[in-house]
Amino acid sequence: MPLTVPRTGASPGTRPRWWTELPLIAVVYAVYSAGRLLARGDVSTAVDNGLGILRLERDLHIDFETPLNRIFIDHAWVGVPADFAYASLHYVATPAVLVWLWKRRQASYRFFRTWLLVATLIGLVGFSLMPTCPPRLLDDAYGFVDGMAHYSEYGWWGGEASAPRGLGGFTNQFAAMPSLHVGWALWCGVALWAHGRSLWAKFAAVVYPLSILLIVMGTANHYFMDGAAGIATMGVAALLARPMMRMIDRIRGRRGAADTAEATAAPVAAAAEAGGTAVARVATARVAVGAEKAESAADVSGGCQTSARERERIPRQHGGGRGGEADTGAAEPAAAADGSAAATAR
Repeated sequence: MPLTVPRTGASPGTRPRWWTELPLIAVVYAVYSAGRLLARGDVSTAVDNGLGILRLERDLHIDFETPLNRIFIDHAWVGVPADFAYASLHYVATPAVLVWLWKRRQASYRFFRTWLLVATLIGLVGFSLMPTCPPRLLDDAYGFVDGMAHYSEYGWWGGEASAPRGLGGFTNQFAAMPSLHVGWALWCGVALWAHGRSLWAKFAAVVYPLSILLIVMGTANHYFMDGAAGIATMGVAALLARPMMRMIDRIRGRRGAADTAEATAAPVAAAAEAGGTAVARVATARVAVGAEKAESAADVSGGCQTSARERERIPRQHGGGRGGEADTGAAEPAAAADGSAAATAR
């Protein structure tokens, strides 16, 4: 009977099981969230890094966050929707696209999922190595206004980024470089452009990442270079996604081969044990049959010896018969002689 190797993971084009995907994504996001809190760094270092980025941008004339922040603060019809988008879409659009890929585009789901997870971990490394003070937390002399705090009465957020009021202590406000708001939005855009079939999907694929880039700068949560770093992070993660998938497949393959060998060895050992028991039983049966044959042979041999004695007596009996015949023959002349003698005497 041929042996079959059990599947160790989802093959290309096969939808992974949700009860394995959900814990994986939850664990990675939990590690990411915990890492953000642990990688806060000290305030002076974060401020120095932020000012260094701002100076470089101003030297290159790419400090687009400065004029955008003025527009968002001066016009509530722009600033308020931007605050809602910053506080929600990052946590709604990304999971929605991920679920859509899992359900509708299963052939590409593993790549996009791996790409997103790798990018998130790279971002965590960036937060740890370079804590950065966002523009909104710099001194007022630099000309920035915290857009989230400015319009906080319109939403659920307070003055500590997009965290709900009273939960600011559970976020790291210096986790700005790279901007994963921009990175995750770019990921959504690529997924929609590659696999969306409607014109609206193509439109959203272009508009959504560009809008998030403008929003993170206009609300003074990120510098332009934070957004550029977020785009670079997604590019590096995209290059690492397929090698990561191959490595995971090799590990799963080795584990699957080990499990298969173990699963195969158990029946073989049981069969060998059963075969040994059967051989022992056959040997015991043969010994028993041999013993019975030996006993039967002994009985037959005993009968043959009795017959031999009888055969030994038979010839003597036959000889005695012949001897008797001789004696009878000898007695007849004697009797005749006696009769003759008797006749003479008369």
